[in-house]
Amino acid sequence: MASRTTIAAGAAPTTHRRFDRTARLLGDDGVARLATATVTVLGVGGVGGFAAEALVRSGVGRVILVDYDRICVTNVNRQLHAMKGTLGKPKVAVMAERLRLINPDAIIEARAELYCAETSARLLTPEPDVVIDAIDHVSTKLHLIATCVRERLRCVSAMGAAARLDPTQVRVGDLSETRIDPFARDLRKNLRRKHGIDCARPVGVWAVFSEEPPIAPRALAYDDGAFRCVCPGGENGVNDCDHRNRVEGSVAFVPAMFGAAAASLAVKLLCGLPLPRPVVPGAAPRPV
Repeated sequence: MASRTTIAAGAAPTTHRRFDRTARLLGDDGVARLATATVTVLGVGGVGGFAAEALVRSGVGRVILVDYDRICVTNVNRQLHAMKGTLGKPKVAVMAERLRLINPDAIIEARAELYCAETSARLLTPEPDVVIDAIDHVSTKLHLIATCVRERLRCVSAMGAAARLDPTQVRVGDLSETRIDPFARDLRKNLRRKHGIDCARPVGVWAVFSEEPPIAPRALAYDDGAFRCVCPGGENGVNDCDHRNRVEGSVAFVPAMFGAAAASLAVKLLCGLPLPRPVVPGAAPRPV
């Protein structure tokens, strides 16, 4: 089997042809750096699935997928792994199979587990070069971000991608620079209150967020006065549909943009490429 990237002593790395176009942007050395990198993607839904696929198509050599959930029919409108024949299957298993077909030489690990305080150390082993946080459960997301800050892990965190229709309003910046998004605002407040992280100044966590105000969900004819969950397994004890105050709408092209932006930041961090400037004029440069 051909190796991802062959590096002989004293010789320049040789890029596999499947990454020819990537190498023409990043060079042989850039592709070689990606081939030896590990990225852990936590949350493999609309955002995390697109991020993971972009990473593997870019040549990242080891991708660890973490998600406890199974594919639901309501995922079909926006998640890469949701299609005929995959409903009810673990998201990480189906996504891992897809990624191995893209790059058979990559190491793809599927961990069908819930990230939480008890599983954090295990799920972040081996230590990733970059963490992509695509978790939508608030308390676990807070713990992951706080852990990355404390352990000095490079982290790219997705804010609210649901309830939006305009992919051109997606932005990236330090978590302290997020604006408009009420999810990001609450996240910053709770990071300070529960974990002692002051998000009034740069914290070194990259955020992907939208400046589009969220759109309230519409009631549908089959709701019959109340939302009814159709997810496989029903209650999961973590993010039960029936227990939500409301279920936000979502479309394919906004989470896809979030995932692409997150993957872009990860690749730039791994390759030592220039990072975006602060989105707030006059703000201090962010730590890398």
